[in-house]
Amino acid sequence: MGKRANKEGSIFPYKNGYAAYVWVTTPAGEDRRKWAYGKTREEVHEKWIKLHTEAKKGPVATKVPKLSEYLAYWLKEVIEPHKAPATYTNYEMFVRLYISPKLGKKRLDKLTVRDVQTWLNKLVKECQCCAQGKDAARALEKRRCCAVGRCCKEAVSERTANDARNTLRNGLNSAIREELISRNAAELVQVPKIRRRKEMPWSVEDARQFLESARRDDDPMYLAYVLVLVLGFRRGEALGVAGDAVRWDGWERSCADHGTAFCPECFANHDVELMVERQVQRVGGKLLVREVKTESSEKPIPLPGIVATAMALALQQRDKLQADATEWEDSGLVLTTATGRPIEPRNFNRSFHARCRKAGVRRIKVHTTRKTCASLLVALDVHPRVAMQVLRHSQISMTMNVYAEVPSKESREALKRLGGLITGED
Repeated sequence: MGKRANKEGSIFPYKNGYAAYVWVTTPAGEDRRKWAYGKTREEVHEKWIKLHTEAKKGPVATKVPKLSEYLAYWLKEVIEPHKAPATYTNYEMFVRLYISPKLGKKRLDKLTVRDVQTWLNKLVKECQCCAQGKDAARALEKRRCCAVGRCCKEAVSERTANDARNTLRNGLNSAIREELISRNAAELVQVPKIRRRKEMPWSVEDARQFLESARRDDDPMYLAYVLVLVLGFRRGEALGVAGDAVRWDGWERSCADHGTAFCPECFANHDVELMVERQVQRVGGKLLVREVKTESSEKPIPLPGIVATAMALALQQRDKLQADATEWEDSGLVLTTATGRPIEPRNFNRSFHARCRKAGVRRIKVHTTRKTCASLLVALDVHPRVAMQVLRHSQISMTMNVYAEVPSKESREALKRLGGLITGED
């Protein structure tokens, strides 16, 4: 054999087997030796050839951290500074409870598809009360599971297991981008089939009955109900609407004629737009007012008459609260507590479900109201182009498919009567 070239490395006997090294360039741009070990020369030679191939493709890490170490870094340096607080909180929970305890000791480059598949299969079968030591942490008289020999078999759902796997996959993708590993072991596993519960949305009649009940009783959450039902807002978006996000021309002149700062009649008779810029969220024990989920949500939305008048009433209500309050913390939001603070999202859920009971309609989740939105827009005679913008469809054909399912004439007339109830018209 001829003399090896510079930085080609070599293979030699080492302890009870063989060792080899190859000179590689690390992700930091440094030249370092990358070692490989094995019991036979043939085994090490194969690894040596593989190292040469990796070195030709690009940087190679010579020191690879354990999975738990890397995920801790990933959460702190990659996710927390650049993602939404709720995203960080969810990822941190999945890493702390499900990933690190079982896979954390594995080195990043040693984590295999089989390791991840075995972990995922076990996750949906293993009692988390036992695995996380919940029962052992309870007071003696309150123990009821593994600590007293009666396992409650509290395994996670398929959805939770899939979310945990997605968290691991995202973390490993970050490691690939940082050139610590060359493949993602979580990409190739078979994931549990998620059984999604389908909840039936309200009909137009249900929504009308709900909104009429709220307006008749002067429910302080009326504007939020209208926003989630008619415009398909998320809960946090409805609670995060700011007073300076309402835009329309000529309101100062018009409202001056009626002697009120916010006139429902003027709002209903003008082109009013709303900028969706903020949302209210409870994250990590803190109530936050932060930017909306995506940039596409920040486009101005034209408000149908029923929404514009509800907005005017809510602004009047806010001004009255501020005038009556002895202490006022100005959050800039339209919907606030009696002291001007943002409304707790869970309290809105309670108000919504209480209103379902008072209105005599079937109880649904707040998020399910988004599915009712399209039907209401059709019943309100909103132009398809406007509905397309409200529903955030990418193509007008999608909107027209919705408009093909036109509600009954009675539904349309009922919603028009609701609009008259709001504005005081006959």
